[in-house]
Amino acid sequence: MLRKTRHFLLIASLFVGYTSLSSITYADSLPSSLQQTIRSQSLPLDSMGIWIKRANDTQVLASHNSDKLFNPASTIKLATTLAALLELGPDYTWRTEIRTTAPIVNGVLRGDLIIRGTGDPGLVSEEHWRMLRDLQRTTGLKRIEGNVILDDSYFNLPAGDPGAFDGQPFRAYNQLPYALHVNSNALKFHIIPENSTNQIRVEVEPPLPGLRINNQLTRGSGSCDAWQRGIRYDVTGNQVTLSGSYPVQCGPYELLRSAVDPAYNAAELFRLHWAQWGGELTGQIRSHSGTPLTGERVMVHSSRPLGDLIKVANKWSHNVMTRHMALTLGAERLGAPATLEKARVALSNALANAGVNTSGLYIENGSGLSRTARITPNQLGQVLEAGWKSPYRPEFMSSMSISGVDGTTRRQYRNDPKAGRMHLKTGLLNQVSAISGYVRSRCDEDIMVVLMINHPEAHQGHGTRMQQLIVDWAYQQPRRDGSC
Repeated sequence: MLRKTRHFLLIASLFVGYTSLSSITYADSLPSSLQQTIRSQSLPLDSMGIWIKRANDTQVLASHNSDKLFNPASTIKLATTLAALLELGPDYTWRTEIRTTAPIVNGVLRGDLIIRGTGDPGLVSEEHWRMLRDLQRTTGLKRIEGNVILDDSYFNLPAGDPGAFDGQPFRAYNQLPYALHVNSNALKFHIIPENSTNQIRVEVEPPLPGLRINNQLTRGSGSCDAWQRGIRYDVTGNQVTLSGSYPVQCGPYELLRSAVDPAYNAAELFRLHWAQWGGELTGQIRSHSGTPLTGERVMVHSSRPLGDLIKVANKWSHNVMTRHMALTLGAERLGAPATLEKARVALSNALANAGVNTSGLYIENGSGLSRTARITPNQLGQVLEAGWKSPYRPEFMSSMSISGVDGTTRRQYRNDPKAGRMHLKTGLLNQVSAISGYVRSRCDEDIMVVLMINHPEAHQGHGTRMQQLIVDWAYQQPRRDGSC
């Protein structure tokens, strides 16, 4: 996904501090056929790093700037998710605890209900709805005469601005971690032209009780490929205004955005789902940070396993989920509460234990939504090698986008022999383009591929073409003995 940036200085900072690892000697090796392919494009060779190698082989097929540090964009998610997978295991689950400060008597709680999250990255509306159903079913609770307290103390993070990266605070990819996230704080706005009423209907999912929708959309015509189909999106307090002339010939449209802060989102979803199950609440819904609250534990909700959730994180390049996985690893290895520094240390240690050279490597937040993250093609290649040798190889590989099938490469190689033969992770920021993963060649050999490009024009189509050329070259390789 292209991340637009608002400030030239922010863009320029991408090129500050690019260094190579002084302790490593460059050993570039680009076959002539690949050199010709690269030179036929508009990007300079010194702007890219390449590492290509057959699985289970010691010989590198191609390398260039392989020990130079690059901004990897979202391909760094492979390092984060592999570290979590190796250290926590594919069956790891997040626990959301529900506690009470008084006994439940005849379905009534004359005290507070505490919901303590640990950063479940996959908690969506349906699971939250079922969690409250299970609470009523297992405890008989129907009426809360105290308060509901959302305890987010498991994450100890500095205050942040979701718009700090690129000035887009309501984009879903920019949302910050929160220990009680539901739907990663995202809302889906359904834009529905109605011919019978000559109106444009707007529905929001989930329908937060306290969120107001100011629908100022008018019927119009225009390009279906226009940015947001001409919809202007504005937020003031707890009100979302949608305005503009909508091209009705394009049919329905979905807009994924954030509108409120995470604590408000979690509180309003509790109101919605608790009422849907016939529950009553006479008190308030409050947030709590700091020291974890105590009380009698009455229920624990477990998330889907890590092995399932990394599929969402990698296939669809989900920033919030991956950031939660990094924080969780830090808390599990270095103790709660989770902090950014613990996450970075735990990630580095886990990768080093897996055989990755971590010298110079820097993972800012685990997601790749960063101007300071750095890794070399060789190091990212070592991540692929560690994943290949791991007993969790099937889980790791299946978490990546499958060419022509799903995820971020679903539109590539459709109706092509290469469809389904590549497990890939893409990365795209302003001035950064990257791809990494496993290619099953035409000769049925598995080849590991890393490409990172840092250049002012990397995100403007040139980088995507280079990605395709690199993986195509890997696909065409004969076996080591020259057969096929």
